[in-house]
Amino acid sequence: MKIYEGSILKANQYKYAIIVSRWNDFITEKLKDGAILAFRKYGIPDENYDIFYVPGSFELGSTAKKIALTGKYNGILCIGCVIRGATDHYEYVAGQSASQIARATMDTNIPIIFGVLTTDTIEQAIERAGTKAGNKGFESAIALIEMCDLYHQIEQI
Repeated sequence: MKIYEGSILKANQYKYAIIVSRWNDFITEKLKDGAILAFRKYGIPDENYDIFYVPGSFELGSTAKKIALTGKYNGILCIGCVIRGATDHYEYVAGQSASQIARATMDTNIPIIFGVLTTDTIEQAIERAGTKAGNKGFESAIALIEMCDLYHQIEQI
């Protein structure tokens, strides 16, 4: 029996894209900074990743697919933040963002990580962007690194 698991040790061998929603940028910028911190911690040089900005979380999935189809990236991290409000808008944006990002992964065959916070309150978002609950951008970047390496291993089978 052989066991396959993504490793962060080969992180600098891959090319990454980070897509950042400008909506709720007081949160998404902190998540982006966390992702960059993770990349630097694991030796990924700045030239191995590019950053793309989109208006909101709804645009993450379609942009991820468009970027993936260029063939220039081994993996993509989608960063966004959807905070529940008084209307149904939250349900549509959060659900469709998740669905479109998952579909982009399936359609393009490269790892696309869902780094979108979906919270009930601004306080919960702040906690996940670098305070009490850590930085989910950092954690999502680690997941991306591991998945890129796992996909590479699978391609070698």
